[in-house]
Amino acid sequence: MTADVPMLEMRNISKTFGTVRALQDVSLRAYGGEVHSLMGENGAGKSTLMKVLSGAHAPDAGGEVLVDGEPIPLGDPKQSKARGVAVIYQELTLAPNLSVAQNVFLGAEPHKGGVVARRTMLERTQPILDRLGVTFDADTKVSRLSLGERQLVEIARAMSTDAKIIVMDEPTTSLSERETEKLFDVIAGLKRHGIAVVYISHRMDEIYQLSNRCSVLRDGTFVGTLEKDEIEADRLVSMMVGRDVSSFYKKEHATHEGARETVMCVEDVADGVKVKGCSFEVARGEVLGIAGLVGSGRTELLRLIYGADPAVSGRVWLEGKDVTPRSPRDALHHGIAYLTEDRKELGLFLDMTLSDNISMAVAEEDAGAGGMRNFGAAARRARGALEALSIRAPSARVNAGSLSGGNQQKVLLARLLEAQPKVLMLDEPTRGVDVGAKSEIYRLIDELAREGLAIVVVSSELPEIIGISDRCLVMREGEIAGEISAAPGRPIEQTAIMALSTGAKAGTRAETRPKIAEKEGL
Repeated sequence: MTADVPMLEMRNISKTFGTVRALQDVSLRAYGGEVHSLMGENGAGKSTLMKVLSGAHAPDAGGEVLVDGEPIPLGDPKQSKARGVAVIYQELTLAPNLSVAQNVFLGAEPHKGGVVARRTMLERTQPILDRLGVTFDADTKVSRLSLGERQLVEIARAMSTDAKIIVMDEPTTSLSERETEKLFDVIAGLKRHGIAVVYISHRMDEIYQLSNRCSVLRDGTFVGTLEKDEIEADRLVSMMVGRDVSSFYKKEHATHEGARETVMCVEDVADGVKVKGCSFEVARGEVLGIAGLVGSGRTELLRLIYGADPAVSGRVWLEGKDVTPRSPRDALHHGIAYLTEDRKELGLFLDMTLSDNISMAVAEEDAGAGGMRNFGAAARRARGALEALSIRAPSARVNAGSLSGGNQQKVLLARLLEAQPKVLMLDEPTRGVDVGAKSEIYRLIDELAREGLAIVVVSSELPEIIGISDRCLVMREGEIAGEISAAPGRPIEQTAIMALSTGAKAGTRAETRPKIAEKEGL
């Protein structure tokens, strides 16, 4: 293969499901030794295009897929795999009860004398693991591995088939920062060995760091490809959503710089390990951002305030009253709501309907005589939430697990808003959602602030914190290292946040400890 011949070329790919055109005349090229990122909103056609590549879907007539310059049969997963195509889906396809080697060769086990040759599998798998630089062995049971390590097993499986093209679909969604760094090192190694990596992600920082080129799909059509030096957030957002990035973040609510009406005061909250005596306040109609590096204690602080984890000290005051929650139920009863950073594990009931999920926090209100649930009232409540939050779903009767990440997040928000909270704490509210859904969530946050809700947002994305917050607290090593306020013509600066996050510059510790005695009139 010459450098001019792409490792992967998809020409004029269209795909129709019934009357729905999922892809329309899409073409894509990826070269060996490069990372070609693929971006687009949920529903843009990324997954459908990759399923055509893997052979899971046969495209409409007229489409063509070439690997290393040679056409491959379409709609045949075995043929696609044999020609060097491997797809690693977001939901991993490993068998936890089997060893790493057994998973690598699952469905393609070598045999000797009519019996599965386990020693051969181990001998073939270990060199691949060594090449990836992992710390576990071929005979390790997958159930003992972390999510990041399981991701590497999927890559090892792809490498065992001599893959020329490896597709990774949102591979870092559930990985820690250290596991993500390890994955990026592995991807760099794949590039050095001439493999073409097609990388699907919603995370801009990953696109900047990894991509040689980036292509964008919108509504099933190909929008364009940017070279490495052309990749910019403004251009990508505009290509993905079809509008200028200036309309991306919404902050039209008043910042209440004059007469601030404090809603919640947090005093000296600590867990004795990760959170060390944090105090702050948040006002009605304010969006308070909390930034900091991974491990700085941001999530732990919100969980302590919400009563989800035990605190060794601290009080929480709501409208001048001590309401220090002892449990999440207690917090919600007093008007403090918390959106978890892990919606799938700790937030939604994925196998239950949208109606059940949205009504979960107020099920008692929908109960009729004798404590029997009024399903009609719950359904009406759910339909109203779907309309108010623009949740895209066929009906409130579908399961939450069938929705996209952005719509799942809005369902979880709908549940919390049904409880009519006074304070809404959001932990990574746009994690794992596409750019269009992010914009909608920012709009919701702004509307809720305009309605007078006090909102606290924890986010690892500094542009997000800067774009939606009136003030920003910065945490470092379990403490609030400082506070940065926005003002007309003087937005919060990313460099100031990073300086406080890393301790690179001395900052004045924010004096936000509430004067409790005055609030109690003592």
